[in-house]
Amino acid sequence: MVKSKRNKSFLIIKLISLLGSFCFIVLLAIITGTIGFLSSISIMVFGALGIAKFLGASIALSYEAIIALTILSGIIRGLLRYLEQYFNHYIAFKLLQILRNKIFSKLRQLGPSSIEMKKKGNLISMLTSDIETIEVFYAHTISPIAIAFLVSIVIIVFIGLVSTWQIMLVVIFAFLTIGIILPIIYSKFMKRNGTKYREKLASFNSYFIDSIKGIKEIVIHTNEKKREEKVNELSKDLTLITTNQKKRISLSIAITELIVSLFVLIGVIVGLFEFYNSSLSLEFLIVSIVTFMSSFGPVLALSNLPGNLSQTFASANRIFDLLEEEPTLKEIKNGVDFSFSNLEIKNLSFSYGGKRLLNQINLTAKKGEIVGIIGESGSGKTTLLNLILRFYKKDSGEILFNGNEIENINSSSLLNNVSLLSQNTYLFNETIYENLTLANENCKLNDVIAATRKANIYRHIMSIKDGFKSEVSMFGENFSSGEKQRLGLARCFLRQSKLILLDEPTSNVDSINEGLILSSILEAKKEAGVILVSHRESTMAIADRIYKLEKGSLKEMSEDERKRKYR
Repeated sequence: MVKSKRNKSFLIIKLISLLGSFCFIVLLAIITGTIGFLSSISIMVFGALGIAKFLGASIALSYEAIIALTILSGIIRGLLRYLEQYFNHYIAFKLLQILRNKIFSKLRQLGPSSIEMKKKGNLISMLTSDIETIEVFYAHTISPIAIAFLVSIVIIVFIGLVSTWQIMLVVIFAFLTIGIILPIIYSKFMKRNGTKYREKLASFNSYFIDSIKGIKEIVIHTNEKKREEKVNELSKDLTLITTNQKKRISLSIAITELIVSLFVLIGVIVGLFEFYNSSLSLEFLIVSIVTFMSSFGPVLALSNLPGNLSQTFASANRIFDLLEEEPTLKEIKNGVDFSFSNLEIKNLSFSYGGKRLLNQINLTAKKGEIVGIIGESGSGKTTLLNLILRFYKKDSGEILFNGNEIENINSSSLLNNVSLLSQNTYLFNETIYENLTLANENCKLNDVIAATRKANIYRHIMSIKDGFKSEVSMFGENFSSGEKQRLGLARCFLRQSKLILLDEPTSNVDSINEGLILSSILEAKKEAGVILVSHRESTMAIADRIYKLEKGSLKEMSEDERKRKYR
């Protein structure tokens, strides 16, 4: 994935463009937030009027009216604050859901060939922490900026009406400094650190997840100390950059508070000077100063944004890098559909990284037969299966399903007809039933039972306390390799695919499990074609025809040779 550097304006436009129909809710958040802040300021203003009245100023409102208006302002403030936060977070969480869906859709478009090249920790970090970081933009950035602008305009106009132009000028300079100048300075101050933080976090997540998944191998090979040292090193780097970021944020907050205090002091001095020159009455002096002092909330929110936004923009960059990445192979939607009866591969060649892996491959397979492909590890067997599924783009040659070139077949039709059982079946941390119905969400319990019987795993499932409702532990640790493979076969049967590709299905199992799996494959042959890939000669005993893959070349064994060697 190529990293892009987008300027902030572009990122803001991209993020706002996702709002779509939610713009109306943003408007509601801005309205409720603006009126809410003005109600909050009104509490202080009415309090100031009460003090001015007590000091002898001529105030038309009675004490009862001032108290009633103060209480009413407080109630309005509380209600509107709740509504503002509700609208903001409603938008944020809806858009985060949309973004996650976009990422999953993009990963599906990119396909296995692209995803295999990415660090899984980076993808997990993107789907979790990066997405959560963007919540700051939608919930705490868009409406606060608009609210700060509207509240500032109202306050400037109000102070201009009740006091002098000198005090109004102080207010304008204060709002411009705190709401615009300081955020620009802080943004440049924190930008690089925020980007580094997201990168360090992704690296840490990737390494840590790898360590958790491979904990058994780490222990077996007594590699705990080295792994621990590396985790601690990455953690230390992450902590260091986090501490640095917190220090920068704290420094910016301290500077902002200091500048606010200076502007308030200037406002008080100017106000007292105007009062001394009889340009301003006591009640208007108190009201204008108190209003000024209590109106910094919205602009202070702006000055505090850069610390969070630096990470938000870094996260947005990473997400848009993925969303804008072009897939190696695009999904075919306007091609042909088919129902598998035969496969023919002609003169197929494929290279990767400048190295020719498959050269002029020819192979045929049809429904109702098992075609075996034997070869050493690394000979290109898995690559061939990936090409049959169109996970990779071939260099030359033809892959024909029922006479249709694979590049002309709809991707959905291809995946409906062809299923793959890989060397290591992945089980999700869900129930056995949910793991099986992943292959076919519309299947019934009877279908699941029939599929597990065909895969020789039904009796084992029923021997577990909760049967199909039993939870699979993280990474499927409560199932053996053979049991996982048989569950994988059950998935293939539920998928009802007419061509099943089996990639080393017995490589990690004992002879008993191998026998059960081979028995299940023979069962599959009754309704589908099977391409069985393995480096184990014992597995090839059930094959009707066998090809040998060696140094990128494929050669079919004669019937006599096959019988001599495997039967």
